[in-house]
Amino acid sequence: MGDRFTRLEFIRIGAAGAALWAAGSASAQPDGQPVAAERIPIGLQLYSVRAECAKDLPAVLAAVAAMGYEGVEFAGYHDRSAAELRKLLDDNGLRCCGTHLDIEALTGDELSRTVEFNKVLGNEFLIVASLPDGMLSDRQRCLETARAFNEISQQVEPEDMRVGYHNHATDLRLLDGATAWDMFFSEARPEVVMQLDTANMMEGGGDPVQCLRRYPGRAATMHLKEHSKTHPDALLGEGDVDWRAIFDIVEAQGATEWFIVEYEGDAIPPIVAVERCLARLREMDR
Repeated sequence: MGDRFTRLEFIRIGAAGAALWAAGSASAQPDGQPVAAERIPIGLQLYSVRAECAKDLPAVLAAVAAMGYEGVEFAGYHDRSAAELRKLLDDNGLRCCGTHLDIEALTGDELSRTVEFNKVLGNEFLIVASLPDGMLSDRQRCLETARAFNEISQQVEPEDMRVGYHNHATDLRLLDGATAWDMFFSEARPEVVMQLDTANMMEGGGDPVQCLRRYPGRAATMHLKEHSKTHPDALLGEGDVDWRAIFDIVEAQGATEWFIVEYEGDAIPPIVAVERCLARLREMDR
């Protein structure tokens, strides 16, 4: 078949091509049995334990690794260099599964600094955590913002990195008959990561499963966060999210590279909560 596809080239084939490729691989097994879906590793968004990280980041990373998490997504670097952070990750057998950034970190002269920092971390996912007011306020601005992400995506692609956007409930508001979320991702190129946050999607009145169906193959990383109308501090498995349906469609699409747990409640200590969330995922055979 000639040279192997790079990962980014494979993404460009699209979800339909990926599905055909997966089906072909499954049918090629000598015993006729389908190939088991590759297990998706589980990381932790460190915003969940931000207060603990501010006090003692090395201790938190050691604890997170001991719980069984395989990676972490940063939400700030706690005044540490990329080399210091990489050593902490390596010492604990953790990988960097992403970082949350402001859009300013991906524009102008800051972009090259951000890329170099994340090269050291071994991170490929540069995720914008939220956008300033106005960038998704109407159809024209949604389209302009998506095009800006397209340009950034093309700039970081030679470094084998991807830029993405993490949703909030307000992204589901209607603008001229469509949501800001849909306007943005309908215009964004396939390489722009749709980091779907399950709880934020539901808080805004959306359906994570329908979103995954609408944008197959776009959720390269996902935030697994529980949502409950009656219990705001619910742990994974205690609320309204249909986890089985989400896992089924994600596995069928075969494009998600990381599940990332996030917890924002305060009914119990966050470091305890994230351990319990991981235990619940293990009970769900994740």
